[in-house]
Amino acid sequence: MSIDSKLAQLGITLPDAPAPAANYVPYVQVGNLLFVSGQISAGPGGLIRGRLGADMAAEAGAQAARACGLALLAQARAALGSLDRVARVVKLTGFVNSTPEFTDQPEVINGCSDLMAEVFGDKGHHARAAVSAAALPRGVAVEVEAIFEVA
Repeated sequence: MSIDSKLAQLGITLPDAPAPAANYVPYVQVGNLLFVSGQISAGPGGLIRGRLGADMAAEAGAQAARACGLALLAQARAALGSLDRVARVVKLTGFVNSTPEFTDQPEVINGCSDLMAEVFGDKGHHARAAVSAAALPRGVAVEVEAIFEVA
């Protein structure tokens, strides 16, 4: 089954690949690795802002991380022409805008990790880091970057 068919089966529509907000490119391919720049949490209504442990719960943060994952997939598709070229999700690095007392960063970034497993199955299981940040660009709740292996 193609990844586009899998997305349709899951009821997932990818957004357009977001344009870079500063002086960087959205992705770089080096050999068989595709590095996708950090994607900030945004949805149809705009940026998903908030600070975990202050004005946002972990469940809402996980939805923000899932939105980052959708943008990562959109960037990968823009880079590769087709998500069928993804051989494996190698690594995700997730940043969570959170208070010093908030310690559920892993559960927040699971929103993105779970999406990768839904879409790619075993190829979606990856290495990962989930860390706290005192602030993120534009006040968003989550930012996630990714490395994909390309077939």
